[in-house]
Amino acid sequence: MKKYILTTISCLALSISGCAINTVESDTVVKAYSKFVPEREDDFAWENDKVAFRVYGPSSRSSGAISGVDCWLKRVDYSIIDKWYYNHTQGISYHTDWGEGHDPYHVGATRGCGGTALWIEGKPYPAGAYKAWRIIENNGQKTSFELDYEWQTSLGNVQETKSITLAMGSQLFQVKSKFLLNGKPAKNLSIAIGLSTHDGKASIYQDEKIGWIATWEKIAGHHIGTGARVNPDLIDNIIERQSQEKDKSHIWLISHTDEQGQFEYSAGYAWERAGEFNNVQSWKNYLSSND
Repeated sequence: MKKYILTTISCLALSISGCAINTVESDTVVKAYSKFVPEREDDFAWENDKVAFRVYGPSSRSSGAISGVDCWLKRVDYSIIDKWYYNHTQGISYHTDWGEGHDPYHVGATRGCGGTALWIEGKPYPAGAYKAWRIIENNGQKTSFELDYEWQTSLGNVQETKSITLAMGSQLFQVKSKFLLNGKPAKNLSIAIGLSTHDGKASIYQDEKIGWIATWEKIAGHHIGTGARVNPDLIDNIIERQSQEKDKSHIWLISHTDEQGQFEYSAGYAWERAGEFNNVQSWKNYLSSND
Protein backbone atom coordinates (compact mmCIF):
# COMPACT_ATOMS: atom_id res chain seq x y z
CA MET A 1 0.00 0.00 0.00
CA LYS A 2 1.25 3.46 -0.89
CA LYS A 3 0.14 6.90 0.26
CA TYR A 4 -0.61 9.95 -1.80
CA ILE A 5 -1.71 13.46 -0.92
CA LEU A 6 -5.22 14.18 -2.19
CA THR A 7 -5.11 17.86 -3.02
CA THR A 8 -8.10 20.20 -3.01
CA ILE A 9 -7.46 23.58 -4.62
CA SER A 10 -9.73 26.58 -4.63
CA CYS A 11 -8.47 28.89 -7.35
CA LEU A 12 -9.13 32.59 -7.53
CA ALA A 13 -7.00 32.85 -10.66
CA LEU A 14 -5.06 30.56 -12.94
CA SER A 15 -1.75 31.32 -11.22
CA ILE A 16 -0.75 29.18 -8.25
CA SER A 17 -0.48 32.31 -6.08
CA GLY A 18 -4.24 32.69 -6.44
CA CYS A 19 -5.00 29.22 -5.04
CA ALA A 20 -5.70 27.98 -1.54
CA ILE A 21 -4.43 24.42 -1.19
CA ASN A 22 -5.79 21.83 1.26
CA THR A 23 -4.45 18.30 1.46
CA VAL A 24 -5.85 15.06 2.83
CA GLU A 25 -3.76 11.89 3.08
CA SER A 26 -5.38 8.89 1.43
CA ASP A 27 -4.45 5.32 0.51
CA THR A 28 -3.63 4.44 -3.06
CA VAL A 29 -3.02 1.07 -4.65
CA VAL A 30 -1.15 -0.12 -7.72
CA LYS A 31 -3.83 -2.02 -9.62
CA ALA A 32 -5.75 -2.65 -12.81
CA TYR A 33 -9.11 -0.98 -12.40
CA SER A 34 -12.22 0.19 -14.24
CA LYS A 35 -15.01 2.50 -13.17
CA PHE A 36 -18.33 3.97 -14.31
CA VAL A 37 -18.19 7.73 -13.64
CA PRO A 38 -21.65 9.31 -13.33
CA GLU A 39 -20.15 12.45 -11.80
CA ARG A 40 -18.53 13.29 -15.19
CA GLU A 41 -21.19 12.79 -17.87
CA ASP A 42 -21.26 8.97 -17.56
CA ASP A 43 -17.64 8.48 -18.55
CA PHE A 44 -16.30 4.96 -18.31
CA ALA A 45 -12.60 4.79 -17.42
CA TRP A 46 -9.99 2.07 -16.99
CA GLU A 47 -6.30 1.87 -16.09
CA ASN A 48 -3.39 -0.23 -14.91
CA ASP A 49 0.10 0.63 -13.66
CA LYS A 50 1.13 1.95 -17.10
CA VAL A 51 -1.80 3.60 -18.87
CA ALA A 52 -5.32 4.97 -18.42
CA PHE A 53 -8.24 5.45 -20.82
CA ARG A 54 -11.85 6.64 -20.95
CA VAL A 55 -14.84 6.71 -23.27
CA TYR A 56 -17.89 8.96 -23.22
CA GLY A 57 -21.27 7.88 -21.94
CA PRO A 58 -24.92 8.56 -22.84
CA SER A 59 -25.06 11.74 -20.73
CA SER A 60 -22.18 13.36 -22.59
CA ARG A 61 -22.82 16.92 -23.76
CA SER A 62 -20.99 15.99 -26.97
CA SER A 63 -22.93 14.45 -29.82
CA GLY A 64 -22.35 12.39 -32.92
CA ALA A 65 -19.60 9.82 -33.36
CA ILE A 66 -18.10 10.04 -29.87
CA SER A 67 -17.15 6.41 -29.28
CA GLY A 68 -13.41 7.12 -29.66
CA VAL A 69 -10.96 6.17 -26.90
CA ASP A 70 -9.31 8.94 -24.88
CA CYS A 71 -5.81 8.62 -23.37
CA TRP A 72 -5.13 9.78 -19.83
CA LEU A 73 -1.36 10.14 -19.66
CA LYS A 74 -0.08 8.89 -16.30
CA ARG A 75 3.53 8.80 -15.07
CA VAL A 76 2.95 7.05 -11.75
CA ASP A 77 2.25 3.35 -11.25
CA TYR A 78 -0.59 3.74 -8.74
CA SER A 79 -4.28 4.17 -9.57
CA ILE A 80 -5.29 7.73 -10.45
CA ILE A 81 -8.82 7.47 -11.82
CA ASP A 82 -10.68 8.04 -8.54
CA LYS A 83 -8.37 10.87 -7.52
CA TRP A 84 -8.49 12.74 -10.82
CA TYR A 85 -12.26 12.51 -11.05
CA TYR A 86 -12.65 13.59 -7.44
CA ASN A 87 -10.37 16.55 -8.09
CA HIS A 88 -12.50 17.36 -11.15
CA THR A 89 -15.57 17.71 -8.89
CA GLN A 90 -13.53 20.14 -6.79
CA GLY A 91 -12.59 22.28 -9.76
CA ILE A 92 -9.08 20.84 -10.20
CA SER A 93 -8.50 20.07 -13.86
CA TYR A 94 -6.99 16.78 -15.01
CA HIS A 95 -5.88 18.69 -18.11
CA THR A 96 -3.07 20.13 -15.95
CA ASP A 97 -0.16 17.95 -14.85
CA TRP A 98 0.07 18.29 -11.06
CA GLY A 99 2.84 15.68 -10.85
CA GLU A 100 1.13 12.42 -11.83
CA GLY A 101 0.21 13.09 -15.45
CA HIS A 102 -2.71 14.72 -17.25
CA ASP A 103 -5.07 14.62 -20.21
CA PRO A 104 -3.76 16.77 -23.09
CA TYR A 105 -4.93 14.20 -25.66
CA HIS A 106 -7.83 15.34 -27.85
CA VAL A 107 -10.33 12.66 -28.81
CA GLY A 108 -13.49 14.63 -29.71
CA ALA A 109 -15.21 12.91 -32.62
CA THR A 110 -12.03 11.09 -33.68
CA ARG A 111 -11.42 7.40 -33.07
CA GLY A 112 -8.72 8.49 -30.63
CA CYS A 113 -6.57 5.55 -29.54
CA GLY A 114 -8.08 2.51 -31.22
CA GLY A 115 -11.75 3.30 -31.49
CA THR A 116 -13.57 1.38 -34.22
CA ALA A 117 -16.07 2.01 -36.99
CA LEU A 118 -17.90 0.00 -39.60
CA TRP A 119 -16.20 0.40 -42.99
CA ILE A 120 -18.83 0.73 -45.71
CA GLU A 121 -17.95 1.59 -49.31
CA GLY A 122 -14.65 3.13 -48.28
CA LYS A 123 -16.03 5.27 -45.44
CA PRO A 124 -16.09 4.88 -41.64
CA TYR A 125 -19.39 4.70 -39.78
CA PRO A 126 -18.62 4.94 -36.04
CA ALA A 127 -21.03 4.63 -33.14
CA GLY A 128 -22.02 7.32 -30.70
CA ALA A 129 -21.66 6.97 -26.93
CA TYR A 130 -22.08 3.58 -25.31
CA LYS A 131 -25.62 2.61 -24.25
CA ALA A 132 -24.86 0.33 -21.27
CA TRP A 133 -21.90 -0.96 -19.23
CA ARG A 134 -21.03 -4.00 -17.09
CA ILE A 135 -17.92 -4.58 -14.99
CA ILE A 136 -16.98 -8.25 -15.23
CA GLU A 137 -13.81 -8.30 -13.14
CA ASN A 138 -11.81 -5.89 -10.98
CA ASN A 139 -9.31 -8.10 -9.17
CA GLY A 140 -6.31 -5.76 -9.09
CA GLN A 141 -4.24 -7.77 -11.57
CA LYS A 142 -6.76 -7.46 -14.39
CA THR A 143 -9.88 -5.48 -15.15
CA SER A 144 -12.51 -6.51 -17.69
CA PHE A 145 -15.84 -4.95 -18.62
CA GLU A 146 -18.39 -4.70 -21.41
CA LEU A 147 -19.80 -1.71 -23.26
CA ASP A 148 -22.88 -1.89 -25.50
CA TYR A 149 -23.25 0.24 -28.63
CA GLU A 150 -26.09 0.56 -31.12
CA TRP A 151 -26.35 2.73 -34.22
CA GLN A 152 -27.90 2.98 -37.66
CA THR A 153 -25.92 2.60 -40.86
CA SER A 154 -26.74 2.19 -44.54
CA LEU A 155 -26.59 -1.57 -43.90
CA GLY A 156 -29.19 -1.37 -41.17
CA ASN A 157 -29.20 -1.51 -37.37
CA VAL A 158 -25.84 -2.44 -35.82
CA GLN A 159 -25.38 -3.65 -32.25
CA GLU A 160 -21.97 -4.22 -30.70
CA THR A 161 -20.97 -5.64 -27.34
CA LYS A 162 -17.36 -4.63 -26.80
CA SER A 163 -15.53 -6.68 -24.13
CA ILE A 164 -12.37 -4.91 -22.96
CA THR A 165 -9.61 -6.34 -20.76
CA LEU A 166 -6.53 -4.58 -19.38
CA ALA A 167 -3.91 -6.50 -17.38
CA MET A 168 -1.16 -5.12 -15.19
CA GLY A 169 2.08 -4.31 -16.99
CA SER A 170 0.61 -3.89 -20.46
CA GLN A 171 0.44 -0.76 -22.59
CA LEU A 172 -2.42 -2.31 -24.59
CA PHE A 173 -6.02 -3.16 -23.76
CA GLN A 174 -7.54 -6.23 -25.41
CA VAL A 175 -10.91 -6.07 -27.20
CA LYS A 176 -13.32 -8.86 -28.15
CA SER A 177 -16.42 -7.53 -29.92
CA LYS A 178 -19.61 -9.24 -31.00
CA PHE A 179 -21.61 -7.56 -33.77
CA LEU A 180 -25.24 -8.02 -34.76
CA LEU A 181 -26.64 -6.63 -37.99
CA ASN A 182 -30.42 -6.30 -38.00
CA GLY A 183 -30.53 -8.70 -35.07
CA LYS A 184 -28.37 -11.46 -36.57
CA PRO A 185 -24.64 -12.26 -36.21
CA ALA A 186 -22.82 -9.92 -38.57
CA LYS A 187 -20.45 -12.28 -40.35
CA ASN A 188 -17.68 -10.86 -42.57
CA LEU A 189 -18.56 -7.30 -41.58
CA SER A 190 -15.80 -4.80 -42.43
CA ILE A 191 -14.41 -3.18 -39.26
CA ALA A 192 -11.89 -0.33 -39.17
CA ILE A 193 -9.64 0.39 -36.19
CA GLY A 194 -8.68 4.05 -36.18
CA LEU A 195 -5.83 6.07 -34.70
CA SER A 196 -6.27 9.82 -34.78
CA THR A 197 -3.47 11.78 -36.43
CA HIS A 198 -4.86 15.00 -34.91
CA ASP A 199 -5.44 16.71 -38.22
CA GLY A 200 -2.22 15.37 -39.68
CA LYS A 201 0.13 16.42 -36.87
CA ALA A 202 1.16 12.85 -35.98
CA SER A 203 3.66 10.75 -37.89
CA ILE A 204 2.27 7.34 -38.85
CA TYR A 205 3.78 3.86 -39.12
CA GLN A 206 2.61 0.38 -40.03
CA ASP A 207 3.75 -3.23 -40.21
CA GLU A 208 1.38 -5.47 -42.12
CA LYS A 209 3.46 -8.60 -41.53
CA ILE A 210 3.18 -8.33 -37.76
CA GLY A 211 -0.20 -6.63 -37.86
CA TRP A 212 -0.01 -3.15 -36.35
CA ILE A 213 -0.47 0.55 -37.06
CA ALA A 214 0.98 3.39 -34.96
CA THR A 215 1.33 7.13 -34.53
CA TRP A 216 4.02 9.25 -32.85
CA GLU A 217 3.30 12.87 -31.96
CA LYS A 218 4.49 15.60 -29.60
CA ILE A 219 1.62 16.84 -27.42
CA ALA A 220 2.12 19.42 -24.66
CA GLY A 221 5.89 19.14 -24.94
CA HIS A 222 6.26 15.35 -24.82
CA HIS A 223 5.80 12.57 -27.34
CA ILE A 224 2.97 10.05 -27.25
CA GLY A 225 2.72 6.96 -29.39
CA THR A 226 -0.58 5.24 -30.06
CA GLY A 227 -1.01 1.84 -31.64
CA ALA A 228 -3.44 -0.89 -32.61
CA ARG A 229 -2.73 -4.51 -33.41
CA VAL A 230 -4.66 -7.37 -35.01
CA ASN A 231 -3.92 -10.85 -36.33
CA PRO A 232 -1.99 -10.06 -39.55
CA ASP A 233 -3.89 -12.79 -41.40
CA LEU A 234 -7.07 -10.73 -40.91
CA ILE A 235 -5.80 -7.44 -42.34
CA ASP A 236 -7.74 -6.37 -45.41
CA ASN A 237 -6.13 -2.95 -45.86
CA ILE A 238 -4.28 -0.13 -44.12
CA ILE A 239 -5.29 3.37 -45.16
CA GLU A 240 -4.04 6.81 -44.21
CA ARG A 241 -6.74 9.40 -44.74
CA GLN A 242 -6.13 13.09 -44.11
CA SER A 243 -8.92 15.65 -44.22
CA GLN A 244 -9.31 19.40 -44.05
CA GLU A 245 -12.24 18.78 -41.72
CA LYS A 246 -11.40 18.74 -38.01
CA ASP A 247 -11.24 15.31 -36.33
CA LYS A 248 -11.45 13.39 -39.62
CA SER A 249 -7.78 12.49 -40.14
CA HIS A 250 -6.74 8.93 -39.20
CA ILE A 251 -4.69 5.92 -40.05
CA TRP A 252 -7.10 2.99 -40.43
CA LEU A 253 -6.51 -0.73 -40.11
CA ILE A 254 -9.30 -2.49 -41.99
CA SER A 255 -10.30 -6.00 -40.96
CA HIS A 256 -13.54 -8.00 -40.61
CA THR A 257 -15.65 -10.11 -38.30
CA ASP A 258 -15.66 -13.89 -38.38
CA GLU A 259 -18.61 -16.17 -39.20
CA GLN A 260 -20.10 -15.53 -35.75
CA GLY A 261 -19.81 -11.75 -36.03
CA GLN A 262 -16.84 -11.59 -33.64
CA PHE A 263 -13.72 -9.45 -33.91
CA GLU A 264 -10.58 -9.13 -31.75
CA TYR A 265 -7.79 -6.56 -31.54
CA SER A 266 -5.66 -4.63 -29.06
CA ALA A 267 -4.80 -0.94 -28.73
CA GLY A 268 -2.98 1.43 -26.41
CA TYR A 269 -0.36 4.11 -26.00
CA ALA A 270 3.08 4.98 -24.64
CA TRP A 271 3.96 8.36 -23.15
CA GLU A 272 7.51 9.62 -23.35
CA ARG A 273 7.30 11.36 -19.97
CA ALA A 274 6.49 8.08 -18.20
CA GLY A 275 10.10 7.13 -18.90
CA GLU A 276 9.89 3.78 -20.69
CA PHE A 277 9.55 4.89 -24.33
CA ASN A 278 11.93 7.66 -25.36
CA ASN A 279 11.64 7.40 -29.14
CA VAL A 280 9.38 6.03 -31.83
CA GLN A 281 11.59 3.00 -32.44
CA SER A 282 11.06 1.80 -28.87
CA TRP A 283 7.30 2.06 -29.40
CA LYS A 284 7.45 0.21 -32.73
CA ASN A 285 9.54 -2.51 -31.09
CA TYR A 286 6.93 -2.90 -28.36
CA LEU A 287 4.11 -3.26 -30.86
CA SER A 288 6.15 -5.91 -32.64
CA SER A 289 6.67 -7.87 -29.43
CA ASN A 290 4.46 -10.60 -28.00
CA ASP A 291 2.88 -8.42 -25.27
